[in-house]
Amino acid sequence: MSDPSEAQIYPIEHLREFTERVFRSAGVPEADARQAADVLLASDLRGIDSHGLARLQGYYELLAAGRINPKPRIRVVRELPGTATVDGDNGLGLVVGPAANAIAMEKADVVGSGWVGVGNTNHFGIAGYYPLQALARGMIGWAMTNASKLVAPVWSAERMLGTNPIAIAFPGKTEPPIVIDMATSAVAYGKIEIAMRHQKPIPEGWAVDASGAPTTDPTAMVGGGSLLPLGGDRERGGHKGYALSAMVDILCGALTGANWGPFAPPFALRQHVPERSVGRGIGHFFGALRIDGFLDPDEFGSQIDDWIRTFRASRPVPGTPGLVIPGDPEREAEAARRASGIPLVPAVVNDLRAVARQSGVPFD
Repeated sequence: MSDPSEAQIYPIEHLREFTERVFRSAGVPEADARQAADVLLASDLRGIDSHGLARLQGYYELLAAGRINPKPRIRVVRELPGTATVDGDNGLGLVVGPAANAIAMEKADVVGSGWVGVGNTNHFGIAGYYPLQALARGMIGWAMTNASKLVAPVWSAERMLGTNPIAIAFPGKTEPPIVIDMATSAVAYGKIEIAMRHQKPIPEGWAVDASGAPTTDPTAMVGGGSLLPLGGDRERGGHKGYALSAMVDILCGALTGANWGPFAPPFALRQHVPERSVGRGIGHFFGALRIDGFLDPDEFGSQIDDWIRTFRASRPVPGTPGLVIPGDPEREAEAARRASGIPLVPAVVNDLRAVARQSGVPFD
């Protein structure tokens, strides 16, 4: 297992070129490969190492096995002026997601808001990537996705829901934007994987073992246990995290024709595929809001600036760095990594070298 202090720094453009070439070697068209690499690199740049290049091997193996369509025909199957349902044709979520998000923003341009559900798709990277695209157009952006079962609802000892993330972003005027990007589980599964790589225990309240008992051993969670909802158990508000996850699951699955709950397919070639389907693939849900439909955009930006400055000025807890605005850690990570490159721990480098051998695309 790897220690983060052993991470090696790689140039951004080297990793981008390698990632694009890997996708292209699996039959993904050039423009789509470039889009997919952009989503993955955005994750690593923003310090969300669990959803970036650490996931490339999973995407490649599913493409190579024919489990993901490298050349999807993405189409709108139902539509109103402000809403649409998109069929992703079992394509890469890294390609389907941006296409559907663009439809939501185009609808917002025309009618003030756009809401797009997506079915028959796959893992779409970090949820936070998508509202950043809305920010670039001066809009409020939303994104969410369901995922394969990893989370046990409150008082259940069985995996029933995915980590089901939600992301939303609000543009400021002179201050950086507020970017909320969070799983509805107590923690993202990638952090369990990182703990295993580093041979470290996980905090209490993150997971239970196969019997439903609390555990701090990441291998106990992976070997038949479950993640807990945001909040943990009932006494700590876990029912609220469970309800948020259910909301995401219904909007992304039941509303779009995708699989929901325990029937969502896995994002790994060797993971168990549910015996029953209630839809196709997994689902996403995107939203975009024009601010001028509610308030003058300049006034809203000033309000966000004032909100940020007011919260930053709050009295800090002794011994802590003080209040953090949502999006600050990712923004700071991106500034540092754009300047110096992206750190990859040896375990991830080994995975990328395995992809290089499988695909014939050189890594080193």
